[in-house]
Amino acid sequence: MSRTASHAQGGVDGGGTSARSVFAAVDIGASSGRVILGRITGSIVELETVHRFPNGVVELDGGLRWDFDALFAEVLAGLSAAATVAAVQGETIMSIGIDTWAVDYGLVNAAGELTAQPFSYRDDRSRAAVAPVHRKLDPARLYGTTGLQFLQFNTLYQLATERDLDGLQALLIPDLIAFFLTEQRRTESTNASTTGLFDAVAGEWASEFLTALGLPKDLFPPLIEPGETVGTLLPEIASRVGLPAGTKVVAVGSHDTASAVAAVPSEKENFAYISSGTWSLVGLELDQPVLTEASRAANFTNERGVDGTIRYLRNMGGLWLLSECQRTWAAEGFIPELADLLAAAAALPPGGPQINPDDSAFIAPDNMPERIRATVRHTGEQLPDDPAAITRCIMDSLATGYARTIADAERLADRTVDIVHIVGGGSQNRLLCQLTADTTGKKVVAGPVEATALGNVLVQARAAGHVSGGLTELRRLVVSSHELQTFTPQLSRL
Repeated sequence: MSRTASHAQGGVDGGGTSARSVFAAVDIGASSGRVILGRITGSIVELETVHRFPNGVVELDGGLRWDFDALFAEVLAGLSAAATVAAVQGETIMSIGIDTWAVDYGLVNAAGELTAQPFSYRDDRSRAAVAPVHRKLDPARLYGTTGLQFLQFNTLYQLATERDLDGLQALLIPDLIAFFLTEQRRTESTNASTTGLFDAVAGEWASEFLTALGLPKDLFPPLIEPGETVGTLLPEIASRVGLPAGTKVVAVGSHDTASAVAAVPSEKENFAYISSGTWSLVGLELDQPVLTEASRAANFTNERGVDGTIRYLRNMGGLWLLSECQRTWAAEGFIPELADLLAAAAALPPGGPQINPDDSAFIAPDNMPERIRATVRHTGEQLPDDPAAITRCIMDSLATGYARTIADAERLADRTVDIVHIVGGGSQNRLLCQLTADTTGKKVVAGPVEATALGNVLVQARAAGHVSGGLTELRRLVVSSHELQTFTPQLSRL
């Protein structure tokens, strides 16, 4: 079990030092998942990870899929662990919030059965659907309504490959988990906004696009906003995990980036954020979407955030590149400590070869080091078959991409950024943080690592009345809760 204690001030309602509000956050990424207990005691916010489990795509039924049955079993195991820990402490878990990655879905029939294990966005099946979709829906029209960045695995392209959808509903992954916990079918709005079938201005389903693609109008369940109650645990689920049957499942920013951005520890309005993990989500928080042709050409996305905000960002490659390299090296018998690998990379001189981390060649798994080296060769440069050199190439490439994306976002949204916040796993990567400061020329503040879980818990706590205020007040709790690291530009490193 790991524990992170956080001391927060302000924005907490009621309760002396002995009164504790406890919430369970189910936080699942593309490579791992966790169930975390979030405790709020007066001015103290504490996170305790009670269950960790691996996640990943599997070859199944002719494609790359998620083993949802195994994933849901781990969620139940995590909730059971949370109930046990809370019981030992004499606590009652007030609600459960779920966040995961975006885009992917499972199909559920009228009897509530999952028809097949969900496809992963890393499966290549949707590539062939892009052109037929664009023949029916002009890309400019799509962007003008949805504001969504073009990615070949966006939900609408995946759905275009499906057949015989009558009588079925598509539930995005966090909504699918919530359904099997509560038997209530809802679609949380921050994740709905990643489908390519959501109106960015109206905040509703773009039903004309469903019709144009021959998809049922009721393919997705009704929308729900962060902070609203999805339902309560089914009696058999509650009994199995040891929680009261009335335990609520509350919608949070179910797209993990929405929860992470809600917990960006900024006391300024003009900040850029980088949610750095398997993917990198790089952008600004806005009040209104940017739906211009220039924004579409730059491939920026307008996704919903908590409290109706817009996450204006570009979805970039991320630390998946390094983790896949580590997996390949481990299979070859080379298993260095990550800190040692990054230190060796940092010791190399600047100016080495770089790649485009967004290249579709890097989406699928399998021998990432050789694919990176091959991409470099195609540019006429050479990259040694050396883990430190490959790692430095990845870090330089990500930092360069971050700087370019932030500059583009400032220009397109007519905003000036004063500070860059890096949250998530990448905030622990000192080399990446320093290179980001160097390439952007801006101060970088790193942390918290657990931004997604914090955003999940704080939205639940606010829904329960134990935290008050808007995003500004929630973020003040985060600012005063964590020791953050600051990196200033060192131009000599460029």
